Amino acid sequence: MTRSVLVVDDDADIREVMQLMLERHGYEVKVAADGVEALERLHEGEPPSVILLDLMMPGMNGLEFRAAQLRDPSISEVPVVALTGANNVATHAKASGLEVMRKPVPIGELLAAMDRHVVH
Repeated sequence: MTRSVLVVDDDADIREVMQLMLERHGYEVKVAADGVEALERLHEGEPPSVILLDLMMPGMNGLEFRAAQLRDPSISEVPVVALTGANNVATHAKASGLEVMRKPVPIGELLAAMDRHVVH
C-alpha cells in the first residue's frame, strides 16, 4: 500500500515544507490550500492514507472540511490529523474526535502520528 498524505494548509510555505519533509520520509504527498480544494483532491484517484488538516483557514475551515468529509461515504473513512496554533479551536476539534497537534509540530511527533494512521 502507498503511504500517502494530503496536506491541507492555507500557508504556502507550510505546505511546501510539509511536502518536502514527508516526501523525504517516503510519503507520496498531495497538497491543498483550503477545504474546498482538499475535497477536490480527495476525489482524484486513490484516497490518501491520512489527511494533515490545518484548522484555521479562510473560506472552508478545517472543521467545516471535516464535516463535509464525514458526509461523503467515499472519503469519510480517511483519518485526519488536525494541526493548529489556536487553543480554542484545538479544544473544539478534540471534542469532535479529531487528533490535534499544536503548531509548530516537531518532526518526530508528526511522523509518529502519521505512523499511527498509515498502514505499512
